Amino acid sequence: MKRTHSATELTVDHAGQEVVLNGWVDTRRDHGGLIFIDLRDRSGIIQIVFSPEVGEEAFHLAEQVRSEYVIAVRGEVRRRPKDTENPNLKTGLIEVYARQMEVLNPAKTPPFYIEDGIDVDETLRLRYRYLDLRRPEMRDCLLLRHRVVQTMRSFLDQRGFIEIETPILTKSSPEGARDYLVPSRIHPGEFYALPQSPQIFKQILMVAGMEKYFQIARCFRDEDLRADRQPEFTQLDMEMSFVDEEDVYALVEDLMAVLFKEGIGLDIPTPFPRITYDEAMLKYGSDKPDMRFGLEIIDLTELVKDVEFKVFSSAVHSGGVVRAINAKGCAVFSRREIDELTQIAIDNGAKGMAWIIVTENELRSPITKFFSEEQMNRVLQALDAKPGDLLLFSADSPETVARVLGTIRLELGKRLKLIDESVFSFVWVTEFPLLEWDEEEKRYVAVHHMFTSPRAEDIPHLEENPLQARSRAYDLILNGTEIGGGSIRIHRRDWQEKMFRLVGLSPEEAYDKFGYMLDAFEYGTPPHGGIAFGVDRLVMIMAGRSSIRDVIAFPKTQSASCLLTQAPSPVSPKQLRELSLRVREK
Repeated sequence: MKRTHSATELTVDHAGQEVVLNGWVDTRRDHGGLIFIDLRDRSGIIQIVFSPEVGEEAFHLAEQVRSEYVIAVRGEVRRRPKDTENPNLKTGLIEVYARQMEVLNPAKTPPFYIEDGIDVDETLRLRYRYLDLRRPEMRDCLLLRHRVVQTMRSFLDQRGFIEIETPILTKSSPEGARDYLVPSRIHPGEFYALPQSPQIFKQILMVAGMEKYFQIARCFRDEDLRADRQPEFTQLDMEMSFVDEEDVYALVEDLMAVLFKEGIGLDIPTPFPRITYDEAMLKYGSDKPDMRFGLEIIDLTELVKDVEFKVFSSAVHSGGVVRAINAKGCAVFSRREIDELTQIAIDNGAKGMAWIIVTENELRSPITKFFSEEQMNRVLQALDAKPGDLLLFSADSPETVARVLGTIRLELGKRLKLIDESVFSFVWVTEFPLLEWDEEEKRYVAVHHMFTSPRAEDIPHLEENPLQARSRAYDLILNGTEIGGGSIRIHRRDWQEKMFRLVGLSPEEAYDKFGYMLDAFEYGTPPHGGIAFGVDRLVMIMAGRSSIRDVIAFPKTQSASCLLTQAPSPVSPKQLRELSLRVREK
């Protein structure tokens, strides 16, 4: 039987019509004289009624089917009696009385229920991903992803962008995460790399005069995985000529507003707030601050530089900082809870954590005796301390203090239930450092990447003190997750060569790796900039999921393996010989 309708296309207006439906048996209920089957297809569920008076052969066949059988049904659409209507079902006002049924394929009993909210180990779900994707919540994640990607394409097309594909087999880059390498059979001993991003190609497209480019790009990084990271992922990649930061911000904010409206029916306010990198690290201890709650970090460095408490004063005199969080209402925390927070601090590089409990009549803490009354009052005033508050302190290098208090801030936000999960809070983080010092490699490395332009007013710092130079980079943060990042790029050869020198590349190395790009910059390169968005992360947040694996059809595990196909796997000796490779025994 050829299907004439999907399940949820049918309404009361179809009553009296004959239809053919195909799908899976979701549930089956035998009420003796009648059998009810909820038939499921991609669109949803509809109730099929089997009665021997309407179709005797179909009724007896329905006695034999089980969950997940694939069936075809021909029958009449009828309006349900009032007392059997189901307001929770899109098709809850109608049912189909079956005249004929055909079993297209039987099914074994699934290893887990095909329903939402199942408590099943993820490894089992990934092993049987084709069954997992039948569950409505997983289907809806993929449908949302489809809407988001189609909206991206439509929006950018209307704004004059053209979609251009860039190579998957490309040249290995010495910066960033490890490349996935692909051996060449035709060129023995030589390798392609899978792209970590289309960065260089999209800049060369600007040299080529394309002006507005985008791509839904597949990217690959051989790095350690976590809930929001995969070895292969998808990003919306964009690049524009003759733009500055304000042009990028305006375009992206319009795009996000359309995506959320079309994707989940939500109006989001624009423009988005902006915060500099330095302010983000100071107030939130993170370059991807979650702005859905307060608990801002307060700098106390100047106030405590001369106190007798050596942990604080010594940190300040050695170039460090002292900062604190006022955990409002947390004076009721037990010593065990305070010890747990202290352990979090230690796990993030602190030597310990000082604290003060503020009560109506006293301050309870082992450190208060090292403060004069005036010094303590200044600290309490700076932290807006009131009875019932718990004050948590960290003293160390700025980087360590930011990491420690940023992590504790997020932990308190969760413990105190301060985070409204229904809120979508965007923020731009701007003015990132251009470079940072890699202690292990004893050289400067790019904070974003080597093609990011420095701010014009900071160019003199590149000779005197490169760590003082700020970049024209920007990240878009949503609920404490970086969903996109980009920058205004370097567009002149001499500036790019200077950047290569700063990160330790000799002229020969730079030309070997990026000569084609440097040569291109000598043929009239326009100023340009762009941004890339993690499609997986964005859809994950829009769908209210905690892992990007839920919005990818066939994801890898955290050990970068595919449980469905058992990849990666060994290959035959013949294939290795063709590639001039030999696997060394462990």
